Amino acid sequence: MAPAPMNVSAYVPAFRDQLADLRILVVGDLMLDRYLWGRVTRISPEAPVPIVDVEARDNRPGGAANVALNIAGLGAQVSLAGTVGQDDEGEILLHLLEDAGFATELILRTHPRPTTTKTRVIGNNQQILRVDREVRDPLPDADRAQLYAQITAQIGDCDAIIFEDYDKGVLTPELIGQLTERARAQAIPTVVDPKYRNFLAYRGVTVFKPNLKELNEALSLRLDKADLEGIRRAIGELRDKMPHHGTLITLSENGVLAVDEHLRAHHVPAHYRKIADVSGAGDTVVALMGIAMARKIPLAEAAAIANLAGGLVCEEVGVVPINKARLLEEMQDL
Repeated sequence: MAPAPMNVSAYVPAFRDQLADLRILVVGDLMLDRYLWGRVTRISPEAPVPIVDVEARDNRPGGAANVALNIAGLGAQVSLAGTVGQDDEGEILLHLLEDAGFATELILRTHPRPTTTKTRVIGNNQQILRVDREVRDPLPDADRAQLYAQITAQIGDCDAIIFEDYDKGVLTPELIGQLTERARAQAIPTVVDPKYRNFLAYRGVTVFKPNLKELNEALSLRLDKADLEGIRRAIGELRDKMPHHGTLITLSENGVLAVDEHLRAHHVPAHYRKIADVSGAGDTVVALMGIAMARKIPLAEAAAIANLAGGLVCEEVGVVPINKARLLEEMQDL
């Protein structure tokens, strides 16, 4: 399958000058990303593990919040919906979001459910360890009903909705069904970054964006990222199980494969990068797809822009949003 020809540079003005009036709703699993940065110079005498001499600490918004940061960094407006715990980590995350300019009225405080927190230990600019604190159980019915009520008060003002699902329990089949039904009724584009538990719950969405591992797990397949025709056929099988309009499969160093509503496939190869850390690349890709669908950019061109952005953030250590100036510069050259 040959790469799809496209003119990405034609959309530079849309991303440079025409996003301020867009409003994107991001719904999903909010996280606090914590970092311990340091140097490794020796191995522990207690176990065969490196000792990191910590030199700096950092807290960043993660998960669905990182998707929102990517969107805001490109100049669009963002509403962010999800939950945080009634704990110190929740307070830190809310303050980070408020400092970044986000309204937090759609974020529900829950108890005893904690704030999902990922702590990454970075030694010599490489991730050595990640420690997670979380509850993955589905959100209780009362919390789900309250979150849905809060979201529906603003859903009519949105130009697109992004579902950022990390299998942490905020996006239940009931909430997904309620929100996608409302979106279809109001002709609002929907973009999904799925995980395994709710993989088949997103009937009728505009763009469904799993990676190849998630597609293989959902359909009990073992497709290789180079088997583009096999992946296209698998997407046809997925559409039989869960109808939706467009599919974007991320293929790591093999780029992305976009398959439109007529099952026509468009392969976008990866750009050569000096990869430092792939954390957060999926957040960037889905953020760009949400903006592109709100701007009614065709799927193939949207995939090329999102693929470019996802590669750029992989050059940075840790979860970081896309740099708008760099994205526009590279879009100009395509």
